[in-house]
Amino acid sequence: MSSRKPPLSETELEVLKALWERGSGTVRELNELLAERGRRWAYTTVLTLLARLEAKGYVASDKSCLAHVFRPIVSRDKLLRQRLTHLADDLCDGTATPLVQALVSGRRFSAGEIEEFRQLLDRIETEKELTPARSPDKRKRKR
Repeated sequence: MSSRKPPLSETELEVLKALWERGSGTVRELNELLAERGRRWAYTTVLTLLARLEAKGYVASDKSCLAHVFRPIVSRDKLLRQRLTHLADDLCDGTATPLVQALVSGRRFSAGEIEEFRQLLDRIETEKELTPARSPDKRKRKR
């Protein structure tokens, strides 16, 4: 059984990014923030997008006040991990190596970024040494 949430449209993602930036907000507050970014949407458009995000499970709202306050319930990092995992599953048969290679090839990274990559790889290697090996068959059965 898949745990995928329904996909986001570009406009829904814009509203979700605004929520990540603010932390939470009313329709009016989010519409003002989006307007600062060049998005001139009607109040009802932003309300509709927030309702869709809530129905899809990305956003929650507090309806105890007159103006409903919306907040993200999926973090940027969690959504990024989910999307990349699904992309690796869909295009790379569940292995991340081709995906990572495609992301980094031909890009220029600062010395600090390269050091962060090295630290991440060291952490992964250490965790791998501490964790018992799993059979590759298990990953395929989860799909």
